[in-house]
Amino acid sequence: MQSSYDNNGYAESIRKGLNVIRAFRGGLSAGFGSREERLARLKTELETADAVIIGAGAGLSASAGLTYSGERFDRYFYDYRERFGITDMYSGGFYPFPDEETRWAWWARHIWFNRYIDPPKPVYKDLLALVKEKNYFVITTNVDHQFQRAGFEKKRLFYTQGDYGLFQSVDPKIKKTFDNEEWVTGAMAAQGFARDENGSFTVPQDKKILMTIPTELIPRCPVSDGKVTMNLRSDDSFVEDAGWHAAAERYAAFLEETSGKHVLYLELGVGANTPAIIKYPFWALTVENPRAVYACLNRDMALCPKQIEPQCICLDGDVGSILKSFL
Repeated sequence: MQSSYDNNGYAESIRKGLNVIRAFRGGLSAGFGSREERLARLKTELETADAVIIGAGAGLSASAGLTYSGERFDRYFYDYRERFGITDMYSGGFYPFPDEETRWAWWARHIWFNRYIDPPKPVYKDLLALVKEKNYFVITTNVDHQFQRAGFEKKRLFYTQGDYGLFQSVDPKIKKTFDNEEWVTGAMAAQGFARDENGSFTVPQDKKILMTIPTELIPRCPVSDGKVTMNLRSDDSFVEDAGWHAAAERYAAFLEETSGKHVLYLELGVGANTPAIIKYPFWALTVENPRAVYACLNRDMALCPKQIEPQCICLDGDVGSILKSFL
């Protein structure tokens, strides 16, 4: 019999999720049992599951300290706030800057301080300590590369929405991505950022940094010499390159390999923006496998469908603090 994952298994998982969400009745639940009982149950699942499939969203990186607003934004983008009134990194990515020199200066900072530094808190490393001896796989909508920085195996990772470390051509015919670390390093230096003893960029003491880069530093496509953009999924122009498809195939194979086994679907910090990628498929996979357990760790959004409540563990709160309690 042909496997349901033989033909674009990642898309098949999304279809299953969308189908099951239409069939659910009875609303959502915050789970059952005391908090202590839920923590004990999750600890047992982490220790005994045949496989752990991690689904990670923005809440995981926020827990690790990679926040997009507040003190961290003010430290690195104070000048953009003063001149343009931008108050957070997310909205700044959509701001209509007056020229390309200013726009790419912004993106150099945005990329560096989210992709090429370790996060302030060791949440990703704590997570790795919990699963490194397990048969695990990670699917994530995060684009900050923090799983690899923490030491997770690349072959066990699927970044569905892109990578801050990659550019793509604006020409939809060019189905390739291009590493940008060398460009980011040059653009940060051109703005006047100083490098510390660890090689990371910091704001100089006099806070004299530029909000532009030289015109000759504006990135270009190495194939066509045309314009580039970030390899971030926003519409159908997103490039799914060979690496993306290879990761999607590995994810589909892992789902097939673990089908029917004692699997822990561990959802961490997944919000309501893209539930069809991780949350709904995890629910569907739990429905079809009575040996599976779905665990949702999230601040104010730790919920599960009432129909699969006996198979679920919901823990409200800071994801990093919950993970730390198991070490």
